Amino acid sequence: YPSFVPPNITYDDPQARVAFFPTYPHLVRYVDWILPGGDTFAALVLNLVLGAAFIVLVGLLARSWFGDLVAQRAMILCAIFPGSFVLSFAYSEALLLTLAAACLLLLDRERWLWAGITAMLATATRPNGVALIAACLVAAEMARRAKKSWRPFIAPLLAPLGFLGYQLWINHHAHESGVWFRVQGEAWKEGASFGFTAIRRTLEAFTQPLSSPTDLITAASFGCMLLFVWIMWKRHRLPLPAMAYSAVILILMLLPATVTARPRFLFTAFPLFISLAIWLSHSKRREWWPYVVGMCLAGLTALTALYGVYGAIP
Repeated sequence: YPSFVPPNITYDDPQARVAFFPTYPHLVRYVDWILPGGDTFAALVLNLVLGAAFIVLVGLLARSWFGDLVAQRAMILCAIFPGSFVLSFAYSEALLLTLAAACLLLLDRERWLWAGITAMLATATRPNGVALIAACLVAAEMARRAKKSWRPFIAPLLAPLGFLGYQLWINHHAHESGVWFRVQGEAWKEGASFGFTAIRRTLEAFTQPLSSPTDLITAASFGCMLLFVWIMWKRHRLPLPAMAYSAVILILMLLPATVTARPRFLFTAFPLFISLAIWLSHSKRREWWPYVVGMCLAGLTALTALYGVYGAIP
C-alpha cells in the first residue's frame, strides 16, 4: 500500500496509485515521521491502534442499542472474524471501520456536525465509505420527522465532500475528468457484474473445489453474507441508519466483476455482527457460542495460510 500520494499523478502511473484514496496513506506518512522503523512499521502500528479503537466503538454502539451482553459478543466477533485480519494489515479498512463506527455512534447521539465530519473523512478513505452517506441521509430524515428540524441534514451534506474533493483533486492534477474511474477500468480491469461474478465463483467452488483458493474464499464470504442478512432482516433488525450503511456496503461488495465477495469487504458491514451477537445471545443458542468462536478462529487461521501459501488476499 503506498505510503504517500505523489503530486502530478496520472492514470497511466505504473502502480496506478491514483486508485488509492488519500486519507490513510497520508496518515501513515505522518505516523512515519514520528515513529522509527519505516512506513510499513508505521502502518502496522497505526492499524493496531485503529483496530482497538474500532472494537471499542462497536462495543459502545451495541451497548447503546442492545445492552452489555450483546456488546461483549459483538466485540469478540469483530475481533476474531476472518475478515478482521485487516486490523493488523497495512490496508485502509481499519481507518474506514473506525470512522464508520464513530459516525454511526455520533448519528445515534444526534451529533450531526461531527457525524458529517467523520463521514466526510471516511469517503476520502475508501470508495465504499460512500455507504455512510446513506446512513446520514436516513438518520437525518428520521430526525426531521421526529423533531421538525432541518439541522440534521448537515451530516449528509458534509458526508460526500471527501469523495468529491478527491475526485476534483486528481482530475486537476491529471488534467483529465473522470480519471479515477478510468484507472479502475484500465489499470485494475474493474467493471460491474452486479453479483454474477460472486455467484459464478461460488458455484465453481462447489463444482471444482480444489481449482482456486479465491473461489473458496468468495463462496465462504457469499454464504456468510446470506446468513448475516437473513439474521438481520428476519430476526434482529438494527436501527435504520446501520441497516442502510450495511446494505450499501454489501451492494458495493457484490457489484465488481473482478474482486467481489471477500471476508474483508463483508467485515466492513460490521453492524451485521451486532445482529449476529443478538441472535447468539438468545437462550436457545447460547451453547452455540464456543463453536462459533472456534469456527471464526479456524477461518482466520485458514485465510492466513491461504494468503501465505497462495497469495490469495482475503
